[in-house]
Amino acid sequence: MASPETPRSAARKTPEARTAAAKKTAVKKSAARRGPAVAGSSAAEPTASEAAAAPETATAEKAATAKRAVPAKKGAAKKAVASRTAAQAPAGKPESRLAMVRRARRINRELADVYPYAHPELDFLNPFQLLVATVLSAQTTDLRVNQTTPALFAKYPTPEDMAAAVPEELEELIRPTGFFRSKAKSLLGLSRALRDDFGGEVPGRLEDLVKLPGVGRKTAFVVLGNAFGVPGITVDTHFMRLARRWKWTEQEDPVKIEAEIAEIFPKSEWTMLSHRVIFHGRRICHARKPACGACPITHLCPSYGEGETDPEKAKKLLKYEKGGFPGQRLNPPPDYPGKPASPLGAG
Repeated sequence: MASPETPRSAARKTPEARTAAAKKTAVKKSAARRGPAVAGSSAAEPTASEAAAAPETATAEKAATAKRAVPAKKGAAKKAVASRTAAQAPAGKPESRLAMVRRARRINRELADVYPYAHPELDFLNPFQLLVATVLSAQTTDLRVNQTTPALFAKYPTPEDMAAAVPEELEELIRPTGFFRSKAKSLLGLSRALRDDFGGEVPGRLEDLVKLPGVGRKTAFVVLGNAFGVPGITVDTHFMRLARRWKWTEQEDPVKIEAEIAEIFPKSEWTMLSHRVIFHGRRICHARKPACGACPITHLCPSYGEGETDPEKAKKLLKYEKGGFPGQRLNPPPDYPGKPASPLGAG
């Protein structure tokens, strides 16, 4: 009896048979590689789920084939991916509120290390002198005020004395501070209000201080924070500039800036925060040309590069004790590292 015919024996008979057998074997191998779903027959109909997954399968197979075809080194592949990612990445995401608050508080801590001696830069011996000096400091430097007030306080040491001053004589004494007529009017008004309404004493409450002629929230917080120990944020031109440069706020109104900054920092930090920010604004982070190259907190500043970034050139922009020059006070605190300022007309 003849033995059953096998594909191998059939392949030996004719060239046509061998070709057919080779094609059949190739189909079976291809089906085996693609998985059990199609292993039985090259003509098997795909199921609905297989048909739906076909595009993804084809894409995956193409990717796998491409990966096998190009056996690139891992390092080169990573560099290529990184390069593409950097080129295709969108602009950086906006800083979150939490990240901004953390950065702001870190700036305050680092400024505390830079300016451990930060203080009010007006010379004063009592709340009345500080109130008068702060009113005079509008539109001028604290240095010019400090050079002017010794003669002023020598002639008018109390609110009662200043309230009785001859306007023209008062104006002449404060002329070096600028806007002397309007400032003299404010000093006469607040002195009379202190004499008549507060028994000759400067009040220690915000709501009372802002009622005095020429006294706004900024002046009131200077007096409260430095004469009475009541925390307050002093939003002057330096504070406003730096708060915006550091992206603590986008506001331009001093009252709104004060409110937003108050939500970032603990109340106990408000007064010293004001001194540190103002110190930094006067010495390093100037309005027209910040000394970025000499700034100790560039790693926390989103506006780095607005000013001079060359370290040597930036050093030449430093002011007061940071630049090796006298400070603004004729009588600075004992821990102040700079030189005292000279009296008016000296040198």
